[in-house]
Amino acid sequence: MVHLIVAEKPTAAKKIADALIEGYFIRKIGGVSYYESGDGKTIVSSAAGHIFGLREKSKRPYPNFDLEWQPAFKNNSFIAKFYKALSQLGRAADETTIATDYDVEGEVIGYNIYRFLCPKSKASRMLFSTLTKPELKKSFESRKAGVNEGLAQAGLTRHFLDFFYGVNISKALTNSVKSASNRYYLLSSGRVQGPTLAIVVNREKEIQAFVPIPFWQINFITKQNGPGEKFPEPLTFEYEKDKIWDKPDAEKIYGECLGKDAVVDGIETRKAKINPPTPFNLTDLQSEAYKVFGYSPSRTQAIAQKLYLQGVISYPRTSSQQLPPEIGYGKILGKLCQRYGLGKKLIGKDLKPNNGKKTDPAHPAIYPTGELPGKITKEEENLYELIVHRFFATFGEPAERLSVKINALIGAHKFSCTGVKTVAKNWLEFYPFAKLGEVELPLQKKGTSLIIHKLNLLSKETQPPKRYSPASLVKELEKRNLGTKSTRAAIIQTLYDRNYIEGQKISATGLGIRVIESLEKYVPELVSEELTAKLEGEMEAIQEGKNTQEKVLADTKESLIATFRKFRAHEKEIGAGLMGSVEETKEEQSRIGPCGKCDGELKFIAMYNGSRFVGCTNYPHCKNAYPLPRNCGIEKTGKICEKCNTPILKIIRKGRRPFNMCLDPKCETKKDWGKEKAGPQEPEGESHEEGGKAKETPKKAPRKKSPAKKKAAKK
Repeated sequence: MVHLIVAEKPTAAKKIADALIEGYFIRKIGGVSYYESGDGKTIVSSAAGHIFGLREKSKRPYPNFDLEWQPAFKNNSFIAKFYKALSQLGRAADETTIATDYDVEGEVIGYNIYRFLCPKSKASRMLFSTLTKPELKKSFESRKAGVNEGLAQAGLTRHFLDFFYGVNISKALTNSVKSASNRYYLLSSGRVQGPTLAIVVNREKEIQAFVPIPFWQINFITKQNGPGEKFPEPLTFEYEKDKIWDKPDAEKIYGECLGKDAVVDGIETRKAKINPPTPFNLTDLQSEAYKVFGYSPSRTQAIAQKLYLQGVISYPRTSSQQLPPEIGYGKILGKLCQRYGLGKKLIGKDLKPNNGKKTDPAHPAIYPTGELPGKITKEEENLYELIVHRFFATFGEPAERLSVKINALIGAHKFSCTGVKTVAKNWLEFYPFAKLGEVELPLQKKGTSLIIHKLNLLSKETQPPKRYSPASLVKELEKRNLGTKSTRAAIIQTLYDRNYIEGQKISATGLGIRVIESLEKYVPELVSEELTAKLEGEMEAIQEGKNTQEKVLADTKESLIATFRKFRAHEKEIGAGLMGSVEETKEEQSRIGPCGKCDGELKFIAMYNGSRFVGCTNYPHCKNAYPLPRNCGIEKTGKICEKCNTPILKIIRKGRRPFNMCLDPKCETKKDWGKEKAGPQEPEGESHEEGGKAKETPKKAPRKKSPAKKKAAKK
């Protein structure tokens, strides 16, 4: 009886084999390694993500709902190797245990492999949140018979819906431009992509329509008091009204205070407790990593996945903010203390994490397993340290902060200055990433005069709404129930790739705005948040057995047929409107700044052989040009180098820390390039760690001789 265990990725398969098979042999089929027990009865193999994908049965005009699951190795020789290996192993299997990640996508991957490639075997399912030996052993011993039918059907339905919307809308948009101009431009939208872009566009329109309102503020700066005591730092006292909306009122108050000193009117003190942070879920981790390190959400997700595959953190794609006692707090702390002495302060205490409200039926919050990492990149180390210290901090006591408010009078006008200091660090001691300001005020007595060094009347304006960052947009999508924890970062990245949005303070491009305007005008259903959230709810109902895939897909088809009928009726108008925006956005994004040698502009220029350089729009009259590095991503920063006065670009290479560089190869900012192993120095001290994905290079297990080869060797 042959038992096949299928992991999601090769690295996970190696971890599972190490945990479940003692003295395994490494075999290969077509270059794909798998792990076999000595008696040949237990085999661990892996997929390479999705081995099967949805394809159109026949090419038809949009909307096309005639789909089927097919092997995903068309034009992908890498996946083809895994398909071949799993096909061969699956035919011989009597039992197939799905050991893919326990989430919607993992269930779809495992379920498709089981139903298409393991025709005669019975199914079982391993459930685990870490790739540690104890948990994998326990998961295997307590594996559940059958597959999680609800989760699998919900996942399959999601793939159909994403195809129904994504592929058909993308075809429709692309066709509309072609029908209006007879030119081909790839445009896309989707079930979640459309509403996400609409959120950004609506914010963009709020900013564009914003009319600032003037207001005035009054404050004074003092460096010493009447008795002659100088303060360590100047103190700023603010007028009791934060905003004064009438200029004459502000000038009247300012005039009545001018030339006078202030008098301390009283001291107010207040102690406040700050509770420890909650454990990380994926969204919280993405938000914190962006704030602390500048990592984009997609980058954080990729790094966390690598740490999980190394077995040093739990499964990262979780919504939970809760750590259950079953994970063994004390045991994990004991292991971590080998590397982090700070954790010893928690040992012996009653360990109760400050759990948050959010839960996940499949996985707990993200936590370090206690297994210490080997050689890891700087990015991986940064994220690992963030997770470890967050884990420590959740067990800490609340921090205590003391705020002191000095009230002062200039005549009848009230001012105040507030300072705050930490009097008991507690959990803050375990979490150095929390940056709380410390402003300690000098002690003052009521009635003491304050010598005014400067009285200020400040003219200001109200500010427009803030732009989203990639991290805050992920949070916004979660709040609105758009997308899943696993897909939100990828959706945002797609919007960047399609030139619909740009910048880390996200703004919608002209093309992005026009796509949403066109869809909202003619087919508003395709950017409806309510409809998208409703479909998410229906997929949850499928998972819980309260709805069926057949009903959800039938209802969706009926709705989309009517929607695309409206789209087709206005196809040329939509295409004509989009065509101009395509060209404008393309031109705008190719321009990076003024030439510096003439009145032209510098722009990206691509050559037929794939190489790129920066040249002047006034060529051939101006031949100013600069080379660009190959095999990398390049982003505009909007900044100019102070040394050579050329634009600064961000260079993104796979597996390496992004860096900024100006265009001039002879700029003095590059004089030390190549002298240090750390790589090029960044102009203007600018650095943002985000962007490209590091290539995974899993270690190979030692190859062991088969029994037949051992006999031959003895002979």
